[in-house]
Amino acid sequence: MANLPMFLTLISLLPFLCYSFSPENPTDRRILVVLDDIGLKSSHSIFFKSLQTRGSELDFKLADDPKISLQRYGQYLYDGLILFSPTTERFGGSLDLGAILDFVDSGHDLIITTDASASGLIRSIATECGVDFDEDPSAMVIDHTSYAVSDTEGDHTLIASDDFIQSDVILGSTTIEAPVLYKGIGHSLNSANSLVLKVLSASPSAYSADPNSKLSSPPLLTGLAISLVSVVQARNNARIMISGSLEMFSNRLFQSSAQKAGSSNRYEKSGNEQFVTELSKWIFHERGHLKAANVRHHKVGETDEPAMYRINDDLEYSVEIHEWSGKSWEPYVSNDVQIQFYMMSPYVLKTLSSDQKGKYFTSFKVPDVYGVFQFKVEYQRLGYTSLSLLKQIPVRPFKHNEYERFIKTAFPYYGASFSAMAGFFIFTIVYLYYK
Repeated sequence: MANLPMFLTLISLLPFLCYSFSPENPTDRRILVVLDDIGLKSSHSIFFKSLQTRGSELDFKLADDPKISLQRYGQYLYDGLILFSPTTERFGGSLDLGAILDFVDSGHDLIITTDASASGLIRSIATECGVDFDEDPSAMVIDHTSYAVSDTEGDHTLIASDDFIQSDVILGSTTIEAPVLYKGIGHSLNSANSLVLKVLSASPSAYSADPNSKLSSPPLLTGLAISLVSVVQARNNARIMISGSLEMFSNRLFQSSAQKAGSSNRYEKSGNEQFVTELSKWIFHERGHLKAANVRHHKVGETDEPAMYRINDDLEYSVEIHEWSGKSWEPYVSNDVQIQFYMMSPYVLKTLSSDQKGKYFTSFKVPDVYGVFQFKVEYQRLGYTSLSLLKQIPVRPFKHNEYERFIKTAFPYYGASFSAMAGFFIFTIVYLYYK
């Protein structure tokens, strides 16, 4: 009976574990949404509904809920985390800065949104992810050139931005025609972090300052240095989105018309919904997610994988790479996948050929060097999950009975040896018998 509570607890965890993220089906996800106001659940319902219709299960919690926890008994209960709690100084339960960073370090995904009331905790999380928000707590992004034409916004803090990252993998193949309406704070990228990317940038005329006071000194963030929305793909393929505008996700801006100042084009609907939806697909691995399978190598003319190779053997290498399309695994087609035959440094570097059906292959001769080698495929491309395939194999020299009896390249040395012996014999005859 003493084990009954533990048994009941494990039974209660089964539904969470059954819905956990599977590499074979990246769409099935359980996501924790942390709110600092329960009203956000209705005011941002279009965004949440888009996630649910794509197969994600959302669990809404208030930021001060004392029962918030990302894991239990060493098992993570969620595959993704959305922080819609810009003003929260301290989360409830066991959720804190360290827990969130451990969550990302374990390969899980994160969306951080904030606004002009960003707390120190949210700023710290963003800093750990590679971006720095404006230090002025009252600053907002202002643009007197690329602002959104509006009857109610007169301080030009509602800006219309269409400076998107050029990547079909991250934002989808359908062009976002309408500008994105953005009202919030800007951030800069940490130059020491090479993994963070701007997805939505401010225009050259934008700057970050307090809209309610006159400028007494030059603003710290100006122009193209301001990033509105950034993403990070960590080395473990965890993905992070950082936005300085919580309102960008709201139903109001999703459904608002959009017109950029100085432009005659007026759109009935802003680009917010398309932008956020497509970007969230990438964040939660519905696009740009690669997997490798059926890694094989063998001698030419054989099918079985040997335990080791001999120097100068001819071998073949092949691997299948697939991309998740959002519903199924499709063949990944590219012409830049490379293989290294590696020992301390690459002895062979070749681009793999493709059958246009996801299979990549090549053949080469084992170098005339013995030791412990690796078949090494390191594939890293913008927007795609990185692939790192390593397979170790020893290479031995020829055995003593495997060498050729006479080596053609040694014929000059053979000739030199025999000519020396013949010369010495002739010299001996001449020296002994002729005076």
